[in-house]
Amino acid sequence: MTIEELKIRQLTNQHLITPADKMKVLHDLCGVQAQFMANAMHSLKIRSFDCREDTIKDDLVKNWTVRGTVHVFAEDDLPLFIHCNNGQDYLRNDWNGYTFWNQRNQWALTPERQAYFVNVILEALKCSELTREELKAVCRQKGMTEPEESSMFDQWGGGIREMCERGFINYVVQEKKAFCLAPAFTPIPEREAKLEMARRYFTHMGPSTVHDAMYYFHVTAAQVKDWISRLPVSAAECEGKTYYYIDNRQTYDQGLPKCLFLAGFDQLLLAHEKKESLFLSQENMRGIFNLAGIVMPALMLDGEVAGRWKKKNKNLSITMFKPVTQQEKNLVADFAGSLWNDIASINFEGIYG
Repeated sequence: MTIEELKIRQLTNQHLITPADKMKVLHDLCGVQAQFMANAMHSLKIRSFDCREDTIKDDLVKNWTVRGTVHVFAEDDLPLFIHCNNGQDYLRNDWNGYTFWNQRNQWALTPERQAYFVNVILEALKCSELTREELKAVCRQKGMTEPEESSMFDQWGGGIREMCERGFINYVVQEKKAFCLAPAFTPIPEREAKLEMARRYFTHMGPSTVHDAMYYFHVTAAQVKDWISRLPVSAAECEGKTYYYIDNRQTYDQGLPKCLFLAGFDQLLLAHEKKESLFLSQENMRGIFNLAGIVMPALMLDGEVAGRWKKKNKNLSITMFKPVTQQEKNLVADFAGSLWNDIASINFEGIYG
C-alpha cells in the first residue's frame, strides 16, 4: 500500500469519510476519550449522521476504559471494558487485600471504613445523580475525615475509581463530574474482552503496526502479536513497515477529505504511535500533543494536520503550522460553517497568521 492508501483506509474505517450512526461509531472505536466532554461530543459529531443535541447522550455511559483513561462508550459495552477482575470483584464491597490504591503511603481508608463509605455513596445515589462535591458532603455528614476524603476522592480516581471498576457506579455523561448507579451487567473474562477490543482496533482503526497497537493499548509487543495470531488479520507493507488490518468489506474509493476539524484527544491520532503518525509531521507534534498531556483539536487539510483550532462561544481561532493561502482560508471557513451555525468570526493565528 501507499501512504495515501493507508490514510484513506484509516479515515474511512474511523467513519471520517463516510459517517455512520452514533452507536456503530462508539462500538467500532471502543468509545471516545472524554477528559473533556466537548471533545467527546465533537468526535461523535464529525463521525455520525444522527447526533442530535437532545439525544446524543442516550444509551451512553462514561467510565475508565482503554489505557486507564475516561471514555464515553455504549452502555451495552460495559462488560467489555469493566472487567471486575474477571468478574470476581463485580459489586464486591470487600477491600481487604492488596490494591493499587491501598498500598500507597497516603491511603487513609481501612477496608472496613472503605466498605462503609461505599454503602453511604450507593445509598445516596439511589435517590439521584450527585456531583463529586455533593458526594463529599454526604460522606462528611457520615463522619468521613479529611484524609479519608483525600483517599476516596483522589484526583486520579481513588476509592471512587475502584467503585467504577467494580461495576457499582459510572460517571454521568456530562462535563461536570457527577456519578450515577451503573446498570446491571454480566462481566466477561478479561482475556476474551481484550481480544474483542483488538479485533475492533484492527478492523476499525487499522491498518496499524504492532507499535501502533502497543501505543494505543499500552501493552507489550508480545501481547499484540498474540492477538494478531488469534485474529483474521491481513498484512500490507509500506515503506519498510508492516501494517495489519481486518477486512471489514469497506470500499476505499474516495479521496482524502479536503478539510477536517478533529476533536481534542481524537481517536484518529490516539490510535497510532504519535511519533509515527501518517497525518502529523514530527516538527508539528508538540503543537498537538503538548507536554502537559493534552491532545489539542487538530485541523486537517488534504490529509495533513495543518494547524489546531479552538472555538469559544461564536469565535473560532485557528493556529496554522504552515503558510495558508486565501483559498485555504475560504475552504476552512466553508467547512466551519457546515459544522457550526453560530460562527461570528474566524481568526487565523500563528507564525504564518
